[in-house]
Amino acid sequence: MSPSHSPRAPFGLHGGRTFTPAGYLASTLDGYSQLVVPGAEQVWAVGEVDLGDAVRLLRFYLDDEDYWLQVVMNGSVAGDTLLFGYHSVVPLQGQAQVQQLVGPGSKVGLPMYEHDGYLYSRQWGSGQGQAELVPFSEQVGSPEASYRIRHLAMLYARDTGLPGRREFLLLSVEEDAQGHTSLSTSLGVTLHPTDFYVT
Repeated sequence: MSPSHSPRAPFGLHGGRTFTPAGYLASTLDGYSQLVVPGAEQVWAVGEVDLGDAVRLLRFYLDDEDYWLQVVMNGSVAGDTLLFGYHSVVPLQGQAQVQQLVGPGSKVGLPMYEHDGYLYSRQWGSGQGQAELVPFSEQVGSPEASYRIRHLAMLYARDTGLPGRREFLLLSVEEDAQGHTSLSTSLGVTLHPTDFYVT
């Protein structure tokens, strides 16, 4: 079954449903997070990442291609929910450029990472040295196609100053089925279940 029509999807989210942020969300985050909250958007595609031990990432890509939701699933129970917006997507030409941007000589994977004047702390890996990027595979389904994306990613986070909300920075080298590779930089923020509704 395509993940876009999975009965296990949380909050009633699946392809064709509309995600609407609560009216207060944009003003709540203003001055605390760099993420600009979108308006109401339909879910266009759904991605699923199997992390093992009954843990999955579900990703709901919105009609506005700059935004997506991520929900951590523990079995059938929804855990951390994040709203992400793409900050940049840079096409990569060859392994040399990949190594230049995310390899041992880069800052990606170090315990702290600076982005737009803010410092983020590494969420994956341990120790004071550079951690390796985490590989995972995402199966994506949309009304037009089903395809797989390979990721090499590193997650960072910082406190926003708002109770229960952090801002996340996700750096990911993504390779599609055609072999096209890009480096995406996404900013995300913690969502509470009352921060949005789905119709």
